[in-house]
Amino acid sequence: MSAAAPARVAPVDPAVLRARAYLSRVAEPPAPALAGLVEEVGPVEAAQRVRDGVTEGPGALPPGVAKETAARRGTDRAEADLALLAARGGRLVVPEHPEWPGAALAGLGLVAGPDGAPGLDGPAGRDGAAEPLALWVRGPLRLDDGPTRWAGIVGARAASDYGLWVARDWSAELADRGVTVVSGAALGIDGAAHRGALAVGGPTVAVLACGIDRAYPPKHATLLEHIARHGLVVTEYPPGANPARHRFLVRNRLIAALTAGTLVVEAAARSGAMRTALVAEALGRAVMVVPGPVTSLMSLGCHELARRPAVSVAGRVDHVVEEVSQVGDGLAAPPGTPTRPTDGLDPGALRVREALPLRAARTAARLAHDAGVDPADLTTHLSDLEARGLVVEDGGRWRRRPG
Repeated sequence: MSAAAPARVAPVDPAVLRARAYLSRVAEPPAPALAGLVEEVGPVEAAQRVRDGVTEGPGALPPGVAKETAARRGTDRAEADLALLAARGGRLVVPEHPEWPGAALAGLGLVAGPDGAPGLDGPAGRDGAAEPLALWVRGPLRLDDGPTRWAGIVGARAASDYGLWVARDWSAELADRGVTVVSGAALGIDGAAHRGALAVGGPTVAVLACGIDRAYPPKHATLLEHIARHGLVVTEYPPGANPARHRFLVRNRLIAALTAGTLVVEAAARSGAMRTALVAEALGRAVMVVPGPVTSLMSLGCHELARRPAVSVAGRVDHVVEEVSQVGDGLAAPPGTPTRPTDGLDPGALRVREALPLRAARTAARLAHDAGVDPADLTTHLSDLEARGLVVEDGGRWRRRPG
């Protein structure tokens, strides 16, 4: 497997990078109030105001920003974080960078709920919603290459053999067909999806719920290194950030936003994969599910999602390619259907053939009677059947041809 060419990096004002690195650490994502301040005054000024911590008078922090940053505003590791990132061959991608996937992330502020994702009953409104302040990345792919032909593959950690096979096999075929596989590097479906893409030398992206320097789960340390060399590892959390349950839920919104569609391979009724699918649906992206056994709890979530009008059932890779491609591209051809020797037969000829016993012969008169066809048409029907090799004449009687 050969590594892709290094990503093209355009220079960004170092002061902007330091400011966004600092802001990335001082507020727990998503931080809507802080994001609003950054949009209003710019990252450098916003960072200075947060450091100063002034709550009254000119330049005072809005109450929401003060609340979001109160616990950490005195922690400034921007220089050290950026140095660690550079030492690992990474880069900080910010909205001022040409690589920033602004179009893909733009809808997050409109659909996410307090924990960065819609509730199970639908979007929870704008309170708490925000785009990332920055993205810490390692790898040769570019974030702005998506979301077209980027597919999120998500599912259960406690996956079945069936689910693992689908994730691995379909991801390999998707990568072979030029689709970038995006997942969360977790055990189960996520890991199988990444490995499937890497196995064929294809692109894959891992979105983390921890710092870029953390290998989580530890079992996937080698896998994450492979992804960083040949694809992309992404997180909105600063170096050293530990994985936590709420961070996985927040992380899932990025998988939905960075891709043109999300495929849920297996999922329990209440799970992170379900939340990812709901964010994708709220963003107007394609949502697909793989059907599974009705007896499997790991397919219950997929079957519930399939009841939603905007969700489609994916029965083969072609369906996924169609959903994540540009409109009109990658259309799935109808599946091939088996042909039968009786296809296209006249209804009367079909009745004549069905009137023939499997192991006995019949006279023409008996056939016409049993089939209920006009004796005047019988010769035509028998000729048609004989031409297709379906019947044979045997001493003035007719029988089915063996085989």
